[in-house]
Amino acid sequence: MRKLVYYVGTSIDGYIAGPNGEFDFYPPADDMAAHLNNEYPETIPAHIRAHVGIDAPNRRFDTVIMGRGSYEPGLAVGVTSPYAHLRQYVISTTIKSVDDPAVELVHEDPLGLVRRLKQEDGLDIYLCGGGNLAAQLLPEIDEMIVKCHPVVAGAGVSAFDGEFRPTVFTLTGTRTYNNGAVVMHYSR
Repeated sequence: MRKLVYYVGTSIDGYIAGPNGEFDFYPPADDMAAHLNNEYPETIPAHIRAHVGIDAPNRRFDTVIMGRGSYEPGLAVGVTSPYAHLRQYVISTTIKSVDDPAVELVHEDPLGLVRRLKQEDGLDIYLCGGGNLAAQLLPEIDEMIVKCHPVVAGAGVSAFDGEFRPTVFTLTGTRTYNNGAVVMHYSR
């Protein structure tokens, strides 16, 4: 069965973005980018892939699920299909329509969507974000790949922005990079 994998970057204090959606405050690390781009090339948006030298087939994921906060930054620069190399779902109760046939807008029941997708044949499902959607989908998250950057944000969008629901995962691997970032792999 396919897995739902939350692949996410966070600050030390667990924020995936700043209060206004900022995500440019993470210190860069060339060794980290090279490794992760090689392992998970499909997590790089389509309009950026050529700029960073990625012309690789999907290795791990063939579907992406994202919330409004993850989808809208692309729209702001005219990108309506940010992951054209994947099946794309945007989960939102506030976006009324999406003007790209390659992107499916889902207004309700994200858990039902994920459960249906898991039953299909294919590669794993990339949960791109955001924190509210991750909290809603927590019962279906099978694995997490958490890129913890060596910075404290202080405020912003939490990696899981929802109700108190302690859920145990098992650490299955770590890797540290030159800038002090640590990528942690967790399985349910």
